[in-house]
Amino acid sequence: MTDMLTVIRPDGATKKGYDAGLSDDGLLHCYRTMLLVRSFDEICLKLQRAGRIGFSIPNRGIEATQVGAASAMRKTDWIFPSYRDFGMALYHGISPVDMMHNMFGNAEDSAKGRQMPVHFSFTEPIHFYSISSPIGTHLPHAVGAAYASKLRGEDTVHLVSFGDGGTSSLGFHSGMNFAAVWKAPVVFLCQNNGYAISCPSDEQTASDGYAVKAEAYGMPHATVDGNDLFAVRQAVSEATERARKGEGPTLIEAVTFRMGGHSTSDDPSRYVPKELFDEWEKKDPVERFRRFLEKKGLWNQTVEDTMRKETLAEIDSAAKIAEKTDKPGLETIFSDVFAEVPGHIRRQGEFLFDLVKRRGEASAGGGEFPL
Repeated sequence: MTDMLTVIRPDGATKKGYDAGLSDDGLLHCYRTMLLVRSFDEICLKLQRAGRIGFSIPNRGIEATQVGAASAMRKTDWIFPSYRDFGMALYHGISPVDMMHNMFGNAEDSAKGRQMPVHFSFTEPIHFYSISSPIGTHLPHAVGAAYASKLRGEDTVHLVSFGDGGTSSLGFHSGMNFAAVWKAPVVFLCQNNGYAISCPSDEQTASDGYAVKAEAYGMPHATVDGNDLFAVRQAVSEATERARKGEGPTLIEAVTFRMGGHSTSDDPSRYVPKELFDEWEKKDPVERFRRFLEKKGLWNQTVEDTMRKETLAEIDSAAKIAEKTDKPGLETIFSDVFAEVPGHIRRQGEFLFDLVKRRGEASAGGGEFPL
């Protein structure tokens, strides 16, 4: 693997005089965002285990990659996220309540309950493209959007994030090739967390890491310590600067580790050695950034206790609000598809509405087709 960029040492120290370009408030915002992600994870796991939501994606261990990358992006830029990017949305001010609406698929969910949980999509306060379950399909979308921005003469960069498993998809290779040829203003961020669900990297690729794959497409690349918020921020900042100058795309590999399952449907103990979890636990990105803040005089136990209490309460409140919000109206099944609803679809809808009116619930009838 090529040399890996690291800025924050394990003890929290940086090179003398290092400046990340963030104010003290900005640094604390980064830390608070990582704690928000942890709280979101904790509460969603409990909700899923209790059967109150159907699914969630753990983010523990990936927070520095998410927040570091987000901190290098402007609000006018576009983010094409993977499903393990809660921190990117929260960093830029997406409300936890709006994210929880998606987790419950209620009437306030931007997708009106049509998407799985975790499939967030927002246009304000940042452009946050809909998450895609099929692996790698969003990469060509990001490249197309970036190229469109270039053709319009906009000063906009598009960040597309994906796991190491995404590099084995057709979307990755197509997206990389088109982006390089068109010099599209896009940053490819590969979150190498060691396992594509249960497939370890050494069984997925014979290359020396993932960043090196950029060379086949004539694209610059960088490998960074994904548990180092500043290393990710620096690499993404440099990549966005090149993109804004018209110099094209960059592939960044952030070496990190998800300290949990691929999803709440997964049991990582079946394929990840316990020793590996123990090793990465010592590299916890949240603790590493906390040690940096402590050395800078911005952290003490009171700050820690206050932030943890506040973030947990904020996510808990968001979950309670979302759970009490009404389900999407039945008519939303047919809306946002046709400008004018065709006659045969209208007849189906009227039949369905009548059935529900008579029986009370859309699920009434015990699953039997109402002949």
